[in-house]
Amino acid sequence: MIVTSAVRHAAAGTAAVLLVLPVPSATASPVISTATVSSTASVTATASAASTAAVPSTATVTASPGALRTSLHEPTPPARRHVDRARLDLKGTQVQPLPGAPDVPSISALSWVIADASSGEVLAARNAHRKLPPASTLKALFALTALPHHEPSEQHTVADSELTGIGDGSSLVGVKEGYTYKVSDLWNGVFLSSGNDAVHVLASMNGGWESMSRQMQEKARSLGALDTRVVSPDGYDAPGQVSSAYDLAVFGRAGLQDPAFVRYCSTRYADFPAGSWSYGIANTNRLLTGADGVDRYPGLIGIKNGYTSNAGNTLISAARRGDRTLVVTVMNPQSGGGLAVYEEARELLDWGFEAVDRVQPVGSLLPVPTEPAKAAAGSGNRAVAVARESREAKADSRAPRAGAEAAAAPAEDPARGEEPSGASAGLPLALVGSACAAALALWGRRRRTAHRAG
Repeated sequence: MIVTSAVRHAAAGTAAVLLVLPVPSATASPVISTATVSSTASVTATASAASTAAVPSTATVTASPGALRTSLHEPTPPARRHVDRARLDLKGTQVQPLPGAPDVPSISALSWVIADASSGEVLAARNAHRKLPPASTLKALFALTALPHHEPSEQHTVADSELTGIGDGSSLVGVKEGYTYKVSDLWNGVFLSSGNDAVHVLASMNGGWESMSRQMQEKARSLGALDTRVVSPDGYDAPGQVSSAYDLAVFGRAGLQDPAFVRYCSTRYADFPAGSWSYGIANTNRLLTGADGVDRYPGLIGIKNGYTSNAGNTLISAARRGDRTLVVTVMNPQSGGGLAVYEEARELLDWGFEAVDRVQPVGSLLPVPTEPAKAAAGSGNRAVAVARESREAKADSRAPRAGAEAAAAPAEDPARGEEPSGASAGLPLALVGSACAAALALWGRRRRTAHRAG
């Protein structure tokens, strides 16, 4: 009876003490709630969380000591499309048709490319990286480089020095020294009339002829256009000046991402100022205007055409049909006369819209990552690997040893992000022991008091 009374007092004292004890900061439990995913589970599920903003409320998430399993109904990801960039280095026509794909048209151009403007995937090409003189299609690169530097409404009075050095036989829009033009007027002169005089003035406003050549060269490299060498920013024939159908397609695709570029390259007619009056100018891209016996191509956005006796006819075209936009470049057709460049571009566009989703890409217009970028990516991967190894080593150090119960291992507190210390984990046991001792002391005192009273 004495023992029973002592135990009862100890239990009462212990209960009283436990009622005021705080809840331990961390408890070990092998069960993870279906409503909340623990920090360990969130680490395990990092890969899937990167593509899913939140776990759907209908998903059931469970965990076991070895792995986290999720029953998520996610859409099947699209099949990866392998792009062999080296294929475009090969000579001849490059295409990878799927069942039902139309035959690639046989055209006479020395080099051509057709690509999807959105994804940059090259649908087909012929001698894509063959270096050839670009003529005025190089003005597309000039525009990409110089357009951002001046507002369209800015006005500029032309100096005589800005019109020196224009090549003999150059196409001109009619810029005059001493006249004041808006920048938008000069760009209309570049895109519609292919005016080398307008190019010279704009180049002067952007650092001069030599500086402009260097800026264009840097721009080409930044876009991944490695075949292009700029000598004369207006595209006029110059020793060593070359580009390729691939690079021109890169320039065309980049231009479509600039609203100002698109506005100028798609303009068919405009008024060009001449002091107190103005005169009309028409875009020389016949596929855009439908002039001189060339039917206008439906959905054509435009971009830039060119011609010199050395380069022959060259063309960058872009057209939209539905939600698809294609870019086509054609360099130096060998038959059909001066209008062949437009008709061959038409054939390629028709084929491209019909062949969409029926061919595998043979290349890409997207720039290849540079060595610094690759190194940075490699460093990032190594950092992830090191962090992963660190986490695994930490988890191993916390794992229970052989013969020990898993439940005895302290769990992480997701809110605090740290492990409970040994002192804090053992505190409840110490308090329980103290409570038992206090209860026994109280019982002993009452027994002595009762004994004296008796």
